[in-house]
Amino acid sequence: MAPSVPRTRAAAALRMKQIVLNNQDRTIRRLRAQLATEIRRLAATKKELEETRVALEASHKVIAGLTEIGLSMSKKVERMKIKKHQVRANHVECHQKFQARIHEAEDSMQAQHLLIEALVDEKDSLLQTIHGLQEANNAPDPFDGDWEEGPEEEPEEEEIEDIPLGEGEIDEIGYILALYSIYLSIRINCLAFKISYSRPFTVLYRHS
Repeated sequence: MAPSVPRTRAAAALRMKQIVLNNQDRTIRRLRAQLATEIRRLAATKKELEETRVALEASHKVIAGLTEIGLSMSKKVERMKIKKHQVRANHVECHQKFQARIHEAEDSMQAQHLLIEALVDEKDSLLQTIHGLQEANNAPDPFDGDWEEGPEEEPEEEEIEDIPLGEGEIDEIGYILALYSIYLSIRINCLAFKISYSRPFTVLYRHS
């Protein structure tokens, strides 16, 4: 009976060891399964991280492109502002030049009006002088439409009457004054035409 006790204890110890080994084996299998699950999870996480990195790189490229476009647009806007400022300055300068030309033209027209008035007064004075000389000399009015030259007659061999020197001088002066009066009339008409020709452009620019 005594030798069977150690054998029983050894068998019990073996069974305990087998149980422990079985438990360890189950634990190892469970840990391996958990490790495989974690590996798959880490692989999925790594894939997601890689996709996120690629997306971030693409986003950075898009942001860089948008930033470059924004800088280019900013430069274009600045150039457009400068050009607009230059155009506005040129417009103001041209407007000032046109205003100066308009004022100059108005001053010139006013001076021409005054000159015309002075010439008209001078013409009237000359006409009065001519009429006075003609009345003093009893000569026909060179501006009278009813006055006509008489028919030409053949010169007769008679003694030519001496014309008094004073009357001839007066008659010659009258015709000279008449010619000068005609010159003044032509000049007045030219000035009036020049004023009437230049006035519509000034009015048109003011309305525009």
